[in-house]
This record gives sequence, structure tokens and C-alpha cells, in this order.
Amino acid sequence: MKALPRIFLATLLLCALTLAGGCDKRDKQAGYQPVIGDKPATEPVRREYLFGVHPLHNPSRLFKLYGPIVELLNARIPEAHFSLEASRNYEEFEKKLYARHFDLALPNPYHTINALKHGYRVFGKMGDDAMFRGIILVRRDGGIRDVGDLKGKAVSFPALSALAATMLPQLYLNDHGLPVGSYEARYVGSQESSIMNVYLGNTVAGATWPPPWIAFEKEHPDYAAQLKVQWTTDKLPNNGLVARDDFPPQLLQRVAAILFSLQDSREGREILARLPLSRFEAASEETYRPVREFVAHFSATVRPLEEVEKAK
Repeated sequence: MKALPRIFLATLLLCALTLAGGCDKRDKQAGYQPVIGDKPATEPVRREYLFGVHPLHNPSRLFKLYGPIVELLNARIPEAHFSLEASRNYEEFEKKLYARHFDLALPNPYHTINALKHGYRVFGKMGDDAMFRGIILVRRDGGIRDVGDLKGKAVSFPALSALAATMLPQLYLNDHGLPVGSYEARYVGSQESSIMNVYLGNTVAGATWPPPWIAFEKEHPDYAAQLKVQWTTDKLPNNGLVARDDFPPQLLQRVAAILFSLQDSREGREILARLPLSRFEAASEETYRPVREFVAHFSATVRPLEEVEKAK
């Protein structure tokens, strides 16, 4: 039997990422709610708390990376039970967050400042702010050198409300003479899908942010070798940690203490290394003042963020 062409295998991979990222209508009709941390039937009833993480990755990968954090919380706080809940896409995550569905959440900075309007408060964030920036990938053989080369071409983005991987790159393109509308923006549902669309030639460029790209380079080195980072944006404060306003204060202190000390143990450092991240750290609403300023500037110069609401 002849070996399958690489481009065919890559297409199968893109299809799998797209389905995992949330494009299966059957899952939507069934009310698909991926959750990790279900309690055994014989375990004593404990107060349940949902921890929602925004679609940094497709649900299966998100469980693999963030599931160990929830398991650690359950091990160290036995009187409570935490479950990790993934969402198929940014739209679903936003609806859950704004409906106060989650007790704790890890939203992107844009969702973080919006969550304040829905009864959440900031208590922490991911560290490594230098990583929270957008990158725009192109194929090495694609002939794309200047921003102007994208005019009239298709460019992939994860979602309208992805800050690092969509808004920052769109502002970068706008500031370099390529406003939204002068290229075809395709919102493909996940970070991995945005990358794969470039590899397959479905788009001439694709936006993401460093962690998914680093993971892609490790897991698919042959594919990654055919791509390169052509442009990099400015940075903003990294993803936030928020708690609903009725979350018990003493319990929140214990959760925060565990998250903010992960780097102090070998087990914790191994968890962080998979993300990849050096630490979680304390933060407040004021930490995200630069994000509020960015959102105002973006809405005034690139596209009104009301588009995000209309797209729901």
C-alpha cells in the first residue's frame, strides 16, 4: 500500500482539530459540556465548583493541560470538589461566563474586563506577560514579505473575541496600512486550526499567539518547519483568573495560594511546563487597565467590538 500523501494527512489533522474545537453540530444539539473531575458515585457529597477555561486549545488538549491543576486543587482541598469545564468555542465560553455559569474562570483579558460587569472579580492571572502577544504566520514558500502582500487575500484567525490571536494582529495590520475589510478574515474556531489553515494553503497567513505555536512546533515539527513567524505584535497583561462574587473568600484564598505557588514544587513546575508558563500570580482589576485602554482604541480604529456581540 502506498503511503498517504502528507497533505492528505494534514487535512485529516485539520478536520480533527476543527471537530474538537467545536464545529460538530451534533455536539451542539446534544448540549455538549466537556467536564473533567467527575466524582465517583461512592464519594461523599461535597460542594461543587466549576472552573471554566477559555478556548486556549481545543477541548481535548485543554483537558490534558489544565486537568492536572484541577486534580491538584481537589487533592489539597478535600472538602470541596472542582471540575474543569471546556467550551467548544469562544462564543459558548462567553455565554457561560456572562451568565455566571462558572465559579472560577480563566478568561482572556478582554473577557476578564467584561466579566467584571457580570459579578466576577479578578484575583490573579497567568504570568509571563511577554508571551501575551499576537504572531502572524506565513508559509516559507508563500511569497508573503510585506503586510501589503495580504491585501485581498485570506487570513485565518481563531475567533472575533480572541485578544492575543485576533485583536492584536488585526490592530497590527491596521497600523501598517491594512485595515479590516482589505483582506478576507476567516474565523476558524481554534488556535490550532488557524495554524493548520496556513500550512494547508487555505489562507496565506494565520494569526495565533506563542503557546499554541510552541506546542505545534513540538508536536508537528515537519509541518512547523514549512511555516515562519512573519510579524509579532505588542504585548498586554496575560489571561486573568476571576472568581464569582459569591465564591467563599476563605476558599478563594486557599485556591490562590495553591495556584500562586505551583512553581515552588517539582509537581507544580511540571504542570506549568506543559502550558507552557512559569507561574500564576496575584492581580486585581487595576492590572487590566491597559486592556481597557486597548479595547477602546481597537473599537475606535479597527472595528467596533459590538461586532462580537452581533455575531453571537
